[in-house]
Amino acid sequence: MLRRFTRILRHYGPPVGAILAVIFAWHAITAWFGVPGWLLPSPQAVIASAWEHRDLLPKHTSVTVIEILLGLAVSLLVGVPLAIIVVWSPFLRRTVYPLILGVQSVPKVALAPLFLIWVGYGMTSKVLIVASIAFFPIMVDTVTGLAIVERDLLDMVKVLRASTLQTFLKIRIPSAMPYFFSGTKVAVTLAVIGAVVGEFVGSDVGLGYLILVSGSQLNTAMVFVSLVILSLMGAILFEMVEALQRITCPWSVGE
Repeated sequence: MLRRFTRILRHYGPPVGAILAVIFAWHAITAWFGVPGWLLPSPQAVIASAWEHRDLLPKHTSVTVIEILLGLAVSLLVGVPLAIIVVWSPFLRRTVYPLILGVQSVPKVALAPLFLIWVGYGMTSKVLIVASIAFFPIMVDTVTGLAIVERDLLDMVKVLRASTLQTFLKIRIPSAMPYFFSGTKVAVTLAVIGAVVGEFVGSDVGLGYLILVSGSQLNTAMVFVSLVILSLMGAILFEMVEALQRITCPWSVGE
């Protein structure tokens, strides 16, 4: 029990301490220098704003969470199979991969209005924006993991007359798991950004919309409340992916 508590403290202690230090510095700056609330609200003002709008926040938060989760699901369902296909076929890797790289170089803020035109202002457009941003790191890291396998290992299974399917199932996919989770961790944080971008471009609900409205009203405390919630979303999703990684391939996660 003590060992487990020590491990948890060692893992979560430093980040929690850093967060508390930032909050203390934030409070000191607003108190000592008399910074106006519309410019930089104090931590107390942010907490008070969150409590004041406690009936409004769950609605906007739930919409943004759903957009993020659905967008991540789409990016996983498309990115992982496409990565396998690209590695499976050298021809497709030479033809499809450059196209994907070219599309990825286009800023997603520029694509967001197109999604709104094509599928409307509903949740579908936001999910597509999230998926378009989260898709690339998942696919690229999975492709890297599937492709980077020790040549001696591949030669050995070739001598054993393993089929291409067996090589993928027994060698390439297990080797690619750490890379897949690494890409998913990056995708999780990008998915939060994608949801906010989509809500910025066109929405009447969600934390991104709440940030726009609050900013136009100089309600900076409410903007900070939304930013804190978004940060917590990203952190929780990141920890969930890391926990799943510890369960499925614990050898790839350090202590």
